[in-house]
Amino acid sequence: MSLPPPELPAPLAAAIEARLEGRAQAMLRERARLLSERYRARQPTLETIRDEADALAYAATRMPATYAAIVTALGRLREECPDFAPKRMLDAGCGLGAAACAAATAWPGIAEIALLDRSAPFLRLAAGLMRDGGPPAAIKAIQADLVDPAAPRAIEAAPFDLVVAGYALTEFADTELAAVADRLWALTSGALVIVEPGTPRDHARLMGVRSRLVALGAHIIAPCPHQAPCPLPAPDWCHFSIRLPRRRAHRLVKGADAPFEDEKFAYLAVARFAAAAPPWARIIGPRRANKVGVSLKLCADKAFRETFIPKRDKPRYEKIRRKDWGDPLRAPAEEI
Repeated sequence: MSLPPPELPAPLAAAIEARLEGRAQAMLRERARLLSERYRARQPTLETIRDEADALAYAATRMPATYAAIVTALGRLREECPDFAPKRMLDAGCGLGAAACAAATAWPGIAEIALLDRSAPFLRLAAGLMRDGGPPAAIKAIQADLVDPAAPRAIEAAPFDLVVAGYALTEFADTELAAVADRLWALTSGALVIVEPGTPRDHARLMGVRSRLVALGAHIIAPCPHQAPCPLPAPDWCHFSIRLPRRRAHRLVKGADAPFEDEKFAYLAVARFAAAAPPWARIIGPRRANKVGVSLKLCADKAFRETFIPKRDKPRYEKIRRKDWGDPLRAPAEEI
């Protein structure tokens, strides 16, 4: 099963561009610059997104990349669990609803979506974007904070088939992560997917959440092909990258000339069920090809390893040559 395309769905992109129409480009660029500074300083959303103009600047500059990373992570869950067909999903820390739209792209049968965020400007714009360019699902917007013990009660519903937290945990303090993980898992009846920035800090924190979820009984679906602790030696860290095209509005507000950008991200997909046929390994770094063969960095069988497949070994090379960073491998390297 192929991965979903990384581009924002056309109706959603059109809804964003319609709201940008008539806005001063210089103002939006300045808002985007300030947003970037605030995020780099790890200011929380409540301090970063102050009004509709901030939310629109985020929509133009960051939403395309967060959508691309989340839809790719959801595609990996779909790849490992092809029979999983969620009907109800929670976009936890929704921002502008990137995860909601990504989930509806991966599973068009989703009928109910709850958007949860502590930012009123985000929720207002998210609700409008869902109405004008989002999936054909029943949408409910909930203003709540995942760190608040009352957050699950604010939802007032049974657990969700699918819960997605996209670029949300990065805002919480280390001391809050265990409680947030517990609440996300309690709201999950099927699968939980967490996507974070692809930095060493966020990967390390995600591994702490991973340990917590495994202790609660979660089955690791992706990217790890096992339940054991991460075997990747420091200072390396597990992350992935997705290339996405930049639309005209994206380039104008961001002040960028390149027609594409690369978003690095870390992710974790867990479920209350095990994958039917877990991969033997996953490629966890860019492939390195030369005239004599290809080298791959693998997480495999509870261990980190590197393997080289020479071109002269045509049967193995033909099976591997189209594989790339993030792809699963279904057989041991010597059998590929």
